[in-house]
Amino acid sequence: MVSINSASPSENKQAIANRNETMTQMRLIVIEDHDLTRIGLVAALQRKEGIQVVGEAANGLQGLKLLENTKPDIAIVDIGLPDIDGIEVVRRYKQSNLEGEKPATKILMLTMHKSQDSVLAAFAAGADSYCMKEVSVDRLTDALRMTYEGNPWIDPTIANIVLQQVRQSVPDDNSPQQTRHTAIIDAVEPEYRQLLENTPLTERELEILDLIVAGCSNSDIAEKLYITVGTVKTHVRNILNKLCVDDRTQAAVRALRSGLVS
Repeated sequence: MVSINSASPSENKQAIANRNETMTQMRLIVIEDHDLTRIGLVAALQRKEGIQVVGEAANGLQGLKLLENTKPDIAIVDIGLPDIDGIEVVRRYKQSNLEGEKPATKILMLTMHKSQDSVLAAFAAGADSYCMKEVSVDRLTDALRMTYEGNPWIDPTIANIVLQQVRQSVPDDNSPQQTRHTAIIDAVEPEYRQLLENTPLTERELEILDLIVAGCSNSDIAEKLYITVGTVKTHVRNILNKLCVDDRTQAAVRALRSGLVS
């Protein structure tokens, strides 16, 4: 007797939709040494639509192996790991994937550390986003989606720290010469100034740039300006192109150092 699929057309369509959704899920891992934090985070994220937790690790060395074995889309990494810290994990992993065919996993640092040194070291190591542990699960999910889409997410508190460092590194023409910290982004060079003169930012782009400097996410900007997130992304992409930078952090730094915003 031949077995015939008795599913209705609507059921078949739903099955296909479910499979497609599974294929496009954001695959992530969690590297966190505190058991309760890790278990709670994994449980909360697994309940979110479009997220698939494919692994977890309790220390840095395990995390490195997990990164190489699972090749997730995003890794949530804590800084304070017991063997090698999260910053070293990110540095080693990013270096090992510089010449890989597939883009390296994006890294979101999730931590209680908000010191200037920790923040700047994390970004220097190759972190894509930085988030404080007191963030809500919904906010963390937004940060993960932005990071997955290639838009670095910075906790507003952290953004202020980064921008404060940049302000301190800008020389004061009226002050005597002194040794200063190396800035994250070089000041706008003459050729960049020429580019901005030839292709100036529009009034709307300046408005959005000011909100980026304030640490607002795309959804925050959309809500404040009463425009769609898609429109915000288009403006952000234009801003990055005009400022000759790769991400929002660099755009914010260059905007401050060039005097585009204050």
